[in-house]
Amino acid sequence: MRAIVVGTGAGGATAARELAKNGYEVEIMEAGKEFKPLRGILSIGGPLRKIGLLGNEKTITRLFPPMDTIRSANDLVLVRGLTTGGSTVLSCGNMVRAEHGLKEIGLDLTPEFEEIEKNIGITDFPRERWQQVTKDMFDSAEKLGLDPKSTPKAVNSVKCVSCGYCELGCSTGARWDSRRFLDDAIQNGAHLHISSPVEKVIIENNQVKGVVVKSRTIKADIVVLSAGGIGTAQILKASGLPAKDNLWADIVLTLGGVLKGAKQIKEPPMVWYTKHEDYILSPYLDILSHWFHKPWRNVSIDDRVGIMVKLAEIEEGAVYADGKVSKSLKAEDRSRLNEAISEARKIMESAGVSGPYINGVHNGGHLGGTVPLNKDDVSTMKPSWLPKGLWVADLSLAPRSQGLPTILLTAALALRVSRTIIEKE
Repeated sequence: MRAIVVGTGAGGATAARELAKNGYEVEIMEAGKEFKPLRGILSIGGPLRKIGLLGNEKTITRLFPPMDTIRSANDLVLVRGLTTGGSTVLSCGNMVRAEHGLKEIGLDLTPEFEEIEKNIGITDFPRERWQQVTKDMFDSAEKLGLDPKSTPKAVNSVKCVSCGYCELGCSTGARWDSRRFLDDAIQNGAHLHISSPVEKVIIENNQVKGVVVKSRTIKADIVVLSAGGIGTAQILKASGLPAKDNLWADIVLTLGGVLKGAKQIKEPPMVWYTKHEDYILSPYLDILSHWFHKPWRNVSIDDRVGIMVKLAEIEEGAVYADGKVSKSLKAEDRSRLNEAISEARKIMESAGVSGPYINGVHNGGHLGGTVPLNKDDVSTMKPSWLPKGLWVADLSLAPRSQGLPTILLTAALALRVSRTIIEKE
């Protein structure tokens, strides 16, 4: 049986790997090119940044096409990976179990979480490798009763050189990304096609027949969409199918402070976190804000200290057939971000970090919710309106914003979906 898997991130690579292992003829379609880490901007960008000649966030997309940026509103930038490995190659390697909204629909992914954690290998990054300011902020959070915990990571600390630029790709191979699952799929007979964006799905009599790539038809018995909350919704709408205007992104806002010689950049981002009802706080130097946010421009990266708020926001945003996205921050989101930022400031002040305290760029890179599961869908792992043979295996299935790292959730959803395919197709 021939299956086309669209996308190579955590969802697509997991699905392709599982289907290929079980005898399916798998063709993998990746819109982007082969991934290569970016480092050149780090040596030439400093002077240009200081005088404002780097422009806005679109500059990084031009210099580094795997990091695709979309300004969905005047004050919100969405980021996704368009390359082999999808957004996992631009991640910090955090492996937290994100389950917001799953219990309400009766979906328990515990077996999948456990299997993937064991397969990847999850560890904490050694505290002795944290910068002093990060240790001090952890202690401050503890004194404030925020119960900070080391972040479970898929990072080999022996290989990690603490460059701090995980989001630009890991040049040493210390951090896991979904290309490892992709390699497994290829070793089991799957074929990878890069620079192959899927335009639409071919459907006849409510049965999938294949996909269109660059105006060329590729036939298949099964199509698995794993192009993320934006890409999957775009393909569905271009195919005449009703993806939902339920896009969420896990909004990130980083509070920047100053501590001379802190060198927070010399460690992996987010080595610890505090978990709250609908957000987390974590030490983080936001690359977008450092390079492109004018109010951050006068502080060097060695002196910049940041704490991130990652918020589970209101699930409301639209993706269109042409790829355009409309999503903005709601008043309730702003209010909750302000509350969380005040907690971040308390942590930083207690740790000796001084002002000026300046918010960074509002951004989001966990893109989901556009094909949300409900209670009636859980047994089949697909919404009833999807035609026969068409499946979704990515974060689009998660109905709620998480406010947490989501790689593990994406892979777990894809593993459950792919095994359901094997059982039912």
